[in-house]
Amino acid sequence: MKAGPAQQGQDKSFKVMEGDFKTSSSTLRCKLYVCVEVAIKPEGVAVRDSKNRANGTLFFTHSEWNAFLDGAKKGEFDI
Repeated sequence: MKAGPAQQGQDKSFKVMEGDFKTSSSTLRCKLYVCVEVAIKPEGVAVRDSKNRANGTLFFTHSEWNAFLDGAKKGEFDI
């Protein structure tokens, strides 16, 4: 579900603040490659593109996020 700032707090989305987002990669690496920022909150997980924050934020339940991580670990998205 993609939601902009005006939609936060509706449906599966929730309020996230700038300081809530973390990136797992170095700043230099994110300048060179595609990086995402993740905010893990009690209400769920918010994900956004670190280079293009204006495109909005994706919101996931913890179950959805854990299913994604499990699939990534198992190589389900490898090409």
